[in-house]
Amino acid sequence: MGDVEIRPPRPEEYAAAGEVTVQAYKADGHLAADVGYDAVLRDVARRVEEAEVLVAVDGAGEVVGTVTIVRPGSEYAEISRPGELEFRMLAVAPSARGRGVGEALTRAVFDRARSLGLRKVVLSSVDRMHGAHRLYERLGFARLAERDWRPFPHVTLIAYQIDV
Repeated sequence: MGDVEIRPPRPEEYAAAGEVTVQAYKADGHLAADVGYDAVLRDVARRVEEAEVLVAVDGAGEVVGTVTIVRPGSEYAEISRPGELEFRMLAVAPSARGRGVGEALTRAVFDRARSLGLRKVVLSSVDRMHGAHRLYERLGFARLAERDWRPFPHVTLIAYQIDV
């Protein structure tokens, strides 16, 4: 991963980060049932105001991945509780998959949690995001079934946690 830098996005990178997120979700078929969610995924400027956003930028200066980090009780929080850091919208450009970008972004979330004095990281993921689930399980996340939930009748989100 020496060719990818993980850092907060610059304002001129917001559009690219949003597009990477949308393209990653589309490539895996996760936007079809969620009419309008693409606008939320594209709105990196709003996420930067309400949460923390990180991007993965390759050696050519191209945004190839992104993740949103949220604290309990904040606007983007879904399942986190006090003492936990949550992340959402982990996305890697289809062209950059298999290079460790998703893992690098997830490990950056772990680093952020530790820097805040938090020892748990949680997330929820659409039940059919099998590639993401493999990454989380390989990194040591455990299922947190008691926090699974359904924001819409046709969408099931499953929860994971890890001690960092």
